[in-house]
Amino acid sequence: MEIALEHIVLLMITGLLAGVINTLAGGGSNLTLPALMVMGMPADIANATNRVAVTLQNAVAMQGFYKHDKLPTDDLGAILLPTLVGGFCGAIGASYAPEWILKPLLLAVMLTMTVIMLVKPGVISPPPGTIPHKVKAKPSAWWWLAGAGFYAGFIQAGVGFILITALAGSLRYDLVRTNALKVVCVLVPTVVALAVFTARGQVLWVPGLILAVGSMAGAYIAVKFAITAKPATLKWFLFVMTLCGSAAVLMF
Repeated sequence: MEIALEHIVLLMITGLLAGVINTLAGGGSNLTLPALMVMGMPADIANATNRVAVTLQNAVAMQGFYKHDKLPTDDLGAILLPTLVGGFCGAIGASYAPEWILKPLLLAVMLTMTVIMLVKPGVISPPPGTIPHKVKAKPSAWWWLAGAGFYAGFIQAGVGFILITALAGSLRYDLVRTNALKVVCVLVPTVVALAVFTARGQVLWVPGLILAVGSMAGAYIAVKFAITAKPATLKWFLFVMTLCGSAAVLMF
């Protein structure tokens, strides 16, 4: 696929912004998917190609949070298992699903998250000093995580909001550690999804890697911000991104 200079610039800039947004909240793919489709990609190919950037972006963010001791690992296996199972099922479903189903599903997720944040903001922002629950102590969290994994494998865009609801709302992690766990939970099913899409020949690697360069830079910047920002600042950023994500879905 031949890529014009303006498309390279577009992918780099949108990748940078998406890397920041996805690391601190979610919905960055609402920028990158339209950017890929502007280049003439069908929605299913753009959805598959976008996973290259998401994979590398979350790998950078995971390493950054771990380096600053913000990534809880004591219950990580129990958190990852349902997301991996869900991610595999979601990727298989997305590979065969009709294109028309993607936008309504994404819009429903974004609007639901917006309502939750308006009606019960405490769901995504536990009080300081709250001790997180283990997955085995909160069976409902397993289903939240499996659903998030399925969604991550199926469409990706906006999955961060579902994971934040599961990790902060159900398991009661603070927003910094929620974001750290979130990037790992997104990374695992995304790798699975990328493998499925690659096997079916739906990934365009050159634009995907160009997008990934910007996304990795954005993730690096976002981690630096997350570990120093006040909880209230992160909460407001999340709320604004939810509104922007909903608007973006309606526009495209």
